[in-house]
Amino acid sequence: MWVWILFISLVLVFLALDLGVFNKEEHVIKTKEASIWTAVWVSVALSFSGVIYWLFANGIVDNPTGLTPNNAVLKYITGYLIELSLSIDNVFVIAVIFSSFKIPALYQHRVLFWGILGAIVFRGLTILFGVALINKFDWIIYVFGVFLLWTAFKMLQGEDDDFDPKKSFVFRQVKKIYPITGTIYGNQFFVKRMGIKAATPLFIALVIIELTDILFALDSIPAILAITADPFIVFSSNILAILGLRSMYFLVSRMLEKFRYINYSLVVILAFVGLKMLFSHQIELPEWVSLAVISVSLIAGVVASLAIKEKE
Repeated sequence: MWVWILFISLVLVFLALDLGVFNKEEHVIKTKEASIWTAVWVSVALSFSGVIYWLFANGIVDNPTGLTPNNAVLKYITGYLIELSLSIDNVFVIAVIFSSFKIPALYQHRVLFWGILGAIVFRGLTILFGVALINKFDWIIYVFGVFLLWTAFKMLQGEDDDFDPKKSFVFRQVKKIYPITGTIYGNQFFVKRMGIKAATPLFIALVIIELTDILFALDSIPAILAITADPFIVFSSNILAILGLRSMYFLVSRMLEKFRYINYSLVVILAFVGLKMLFSHQIELPEWVSLAVISVSLIAGVVASLAIKEKE
């Protein structure tokens, strides 16, 4: 239990340093700064694989699935890469939300900070629930597998390209129960004018980002559960990927048009993981195969985007 407490405390320290020290004064995140922080978060996450090895080698953390230290590290890195790659689709939706509500670049980091804090809490609950389901009902893994294949097919069709936050169900419901102002008042989520308290576009963007993350969690959690049902590996890899999402947003959102084939990489990854779940009781693939498929898919998407010229 103390390992979980230490890990969650470490995450809270990271968040406190982020908002209270490194981003105490609001500013526009430039590409160079975003690149540096993305490299920092990826380095922290990959370095944590050494902690995973040490914990499993010394039997410090519960090991319900009987993993060896080496296997635990491979599963952690594979799970982290899955979460990181699926975050790319999340970045696109966040960009659309910010654009729709005309959120200035100066305040986007603040919205993302609180959005990711909420996402960490929800992901933790979803992971515990998902692990409990898989451990209790073996057949649930087939449900997850079919769901991932359906998600891959839907992504291939590009049904979400016309997503408009202002026409979403969430926006309409919030508008019904709480006054909304179309004016941005600095970094405030709420403002009081003429005795009426109203939500600003920053708060509406935050709510929609939180709820869209819940939808993305329905894809990403089953995907990582196909790799391992060890709760600590699932939780740590997922949370460390989310922590790097803010800097990744400021880096990747400016390059989405360049990497236009990356969505096909995500389709391949989701389809592979879905099939792995469906055939998990018949075929046991070595962990390096999963890692190779994910890595090659991402690299192929990037290379294809750079090599194939877009038709005018």
